Amino acid sequence: MDKRVRVRFAPSPTGFVHIGSLRTALYNYLFAKKMQGDYILRIEDTDQTRFVKGAIENMLEIFDWAHIHNDEGVIMRDGFVAQHGPAGPYIQSERLDIYRQYIDQLLEKDCAYYCFCSRDRLSLVKEQQMAKGETPRYDGHCRAISLSEARQRAASGEAHVIRLKFPENLDISFDDIVKGRVTVNTSDLDDQVLMKTDGFPTYHFAVVIDDHLMAISHVIRGEEWVTSTPKHVFLYQAFGWEAPQFVHLPNILNRERKKLSKRQDDVAASDFRAKGYLPQGLINFLALVGWSPDSEQELFTMEELIEHFSLERISKSGGIFDVDKLNFINSHYIKTEDIDVLTELAIPQLIEAGYITSEEIHDPQKMDWIKGVVTLLRDRLSHMSQIKQEAGIFFKATYELNDEEAIAAMRAPQTGILLDAFEKRARAVDVINDDFGKTTFKEIQAETGFKGKDLYMPIRTALIGEVHGPDMGLTLKVLGKENVLARIAYARTLL
Repeated sequence: MDKRVRVRFAPSPTGFVHIGSLRTALYNYLFAKKMQGDYILRIEDTDQTRFVKGAIENMLEIFDWAHIHNDEGVIMRDGFVAQHGPAGPYIQSERLDIYRQYIDQLLEKDCAYYCFCSRDRLSLVKEQQMAKGETPRYDGHCRAISLSEARQRAASGEAHVIRLKFPENLDISFDDIVKGRVTVNTSDLDDQVLMKTDGFPTYHFAVVIDDHLMAISHVIRGEEWVTSTPKHVFLYQAFGWEAPQFVHLPNILNRERKKLSKRQDDVAASDFRAKGYLPQGLINFLALVGWSPDSEQELFTMEELIEHFSLERISKSGGIFDVDKLNFINSHYIKTEDIDVLTELAIPQLIEAGYITSEEIHDPQKMDWIKGVVTLLRDRLSHMSQIKQEAGIFFKATYELNDEEAIAAMRAPQTGILLDAFEKRARAVDVINDDFGKTTFKEIQAETGFKGKDLYMPIRTALIGEVHGPDMGLTLKVLGKENVLARIAYARTLL
C-alpha cells in the first residue's frame, strides 16, 4: 500500500509572508488535496534572534484570506495562536527535548561531535582560507576530541556547538522531481552546526527530525535548499530512516529574469491584499508561476487547481512574475465577484482617497450610492485600489481637461447646442433613471442632427472630463440629477 501523502509548509516567523512563500504553501496544499493527503503548517522558530512579534498571527491571517487551510499545525483559535493535530508540538521552540534526544543518538553513532572553537578562531580560519583562495569551511579542529572528554568539557560549562561529522570522500545522492538526480561529495560539504550554543537546533537538524516524526512524505520547498539537502539526506541515513521525496521549486523572477527583490518589487502577500487584489485572482496567478496545466486554460478555481495540479508539470526554470498577467486574471474575478464584496473592498480605498469618511459608511443611502459607483466601474479595474483614480469623476465637482481629445470635444462648435438640449431634458425629470440616457440621446439626435461621437463625446466630456468612460446611461444614473446639472454649469465655464 502506498504511503499516505503528508506535506508541510514550515516558515520562520521573521516578518511578512513573501509572495514566493505563499506559492510554496499553495503548491503543498494543492498536492495534498489532489492526493487526498494532509497539509501541515509548522513554525520553524529555532533562530530566536530573528523572531518578529506578530509574524505568526499575520501569516495565519494571510493564509486564511488566501483560503489555504491546514489539516494539522498552527491555527488561530479565539484570537490566539493554537495548535491542532496528533504530531505536535508544531512550533520548533516547543520541541527542544525531542531534539536533545536525537542529537545524543548521533553523538553515540559518531555522526556528530562537540566543537569548542571560539568565534575569534573561526573568523581567523575563515580569513586564512579566503586569503588562499579556498572556500571557507570549518577545518575539523575538534573532530578528534573523544566523546567522553567532550562531554566532560560541556558539563563543566565550556561553550560549544555540536557539528555534523561527514565521512571523507563520500558521494551523497538524492532524486528530486524537479531537479532530477543530484549528487554531492562530502569533500565539498562543511561540517554543519546541528545544535547551537543556546541549546537550540539549527534548521538543518530540526527539519529532518520533524519531517521524520511527522511522517512527511514529500518535501516541497524553494530551490535555495537544494545545496543543503545532501546534509539532510546524510542525517536520514545516519538514523536509518527513509528520506522523503524532494521537490525543489524554481524561484519566482521579475521581468528582468532576476529573483524578486524587496527593494525593487512588491514581494509581500499583504501588499497585494492592500492593493485590492482578490485572493482567488492572486492564487490563480501564483499557481501558474512555475507550473503549467496540461491545457491552454488560464482561469482556475481552487477546486480546479486541485484537480489539475501535478508535481511533474512544475517548471525546471524560474517563473516570471508578470504583473500584466496578474492584472488580467484578477480583472476577471473582479467582473464576477459579488458586488457587496467588491464594495467592502472599495470602501477603504475611497476613504484613503478622501472621497468618503468612515462615518458615511453607516448611511444606508450613501452605501447604496457607493455600490452603484462600484458596479459602474468594476469592468475598468484590475485591482480595487485603482478605484481611487477611476471614481474621481463621481466625487469631484470639477475636473481638468488634460487630454487633447477631451479638449477638442469640449471646444467642438456643437457643444453649447448639445448642452442646452441636454440640460433642458435633465431639468424636466424628477429623477435620472435607467431609461433617461436611452431616450434623451435619441431625442437630442432627432432635434439637432448630431449623432455618434459628435453627439456623445461633447456631452460625456462635459459631465466627467473624459471622452471615454463607463456606460453613459449608468454614469448618468449614478451622478444623479443634481450632479448632472452642476457638471453642465461647470462645463459652460470652460467653453
